[in-house]
Amino acid sequence: MSEASDHNPWGVPEGTAWSGAEHGGEANQGALGIVIVDHGSRRQDANERHEAFVAEWARERGLTLVRPAHMEIAEPSIGMAVDSCVEAGATTVVIAPYFLWPGNHWDRDIPALAAEAVSRPPGVRHLVTAPLGPHRLLGDIVEERIRHCLAQVAGAAGECEVCAGTGRCQLR
Repeated sequence: MSEASDHNPWGVPEGTAWSGAEHGGEANQGALGIVIVDHGSRRQDANERHEAFVAEWARERGLTLVRPAHMEIAEPSIGMAVDSCVEAGATTVVIAPYFLWPGNHWDRDIPALAAEAVSRPPGVRHLVTAPLGPHRLLGDIVEERIRHCLAQVAGAAGECEVCAGTGRCQLR
């Protein structure tokens, strides 16, 4: 695998379908759109947390063509997010499921919604990535959450950003 560079920020091997000057560095900002999709929730605060996460993730990486989406229940939908990427110049859209495990949504629902979304504008390609798990870093995240919550109930740490103000992080 190629190393990431300004010319090829994703480390894609040269000569593959998505690499090289046509799609690298700043020129690529208009060619590659990224949609990070969660399930969607009836709880507006959950949807807003996902949207804030996506915005922060993109900002930290200096990416401008990244959009949040919700698979169902809430907007923006996958179709709306893909349309936004294409309107901003994307010719390839990567849909990254913010899901832990492969399941029906990853296997059927998200690919169908993505295919429908890219069928409207001519010449737009798409890729649905693997879900988050099983990735070895998820174990580190679980360990970090357990350590922090135990420290919080022992009085050695404050509440985390998820539990803050909820009163949920308590031994009962």
